[in-house]
Amino acid sequence: MIDRLNEYRIMWILVFFDLPTNTKTERKVAAKFRKNLVSDGFLMFQFSFYIRHCASIENAHVHMKRVRSFVPEKGKVGMLVITDKQFGDMEIYEQSKPTISSPPPFQLELF
Repeated sequence: MIDRLNEYRIMWILVFFDLPTNTKTERKVAAKFRKNLVSDGFLMFQFSFYIRHCASIENAHVHMKRVRSFVPEKGKVGMLVITDKQFGDMEIYEQSKPTISSPPPFQLELF
């Protein structure tokens, strides 16, 4: 059980995108993409940058496959998977001052 909650086994998916929003239809497509990310458990880190905590690399692959299924035809979408350890080493600056990052959520597995 301890090995399953290892900071090198727990993964984070980072999804970053630049979608066109020039027309009403393009804005609708971009909004639908963001809503799909949120419905799959992603949290907005910045406006075009969403993150999701996954218990394992296998779980991360499942969610990456799901994101691929609703990627819009136009624009650019990138996905990156990093370990919980790497995510914890991130430095975040808000108004030129470093902020203390909150600890990652603890995920309980019931199977």
